[in-house]
Amino acid sequence: MATFEQIKDIIVEALQCDAEIVQPEAKINEDLGADSLDMVELIMALEESFSIKIADEHT
Repeated sequence: MATFEQIKDIIVEALQCDAEIVQPEAKINEDLGADSLDMVELIMALEESFSIKIADEHT
């Protein structure tokens, strides 16, 4: 599976949004309606899925 498709699946699951609106140019807060709690959950899901750490200053 391509990386974007993996990320898209994680976003759809975390935000409970329609997969069709998740596009590379979409802004997570503005276009997908994520609030601060959604962002924390999304970051945690991405970190777990890709075995990475996203620094707090990038959130």
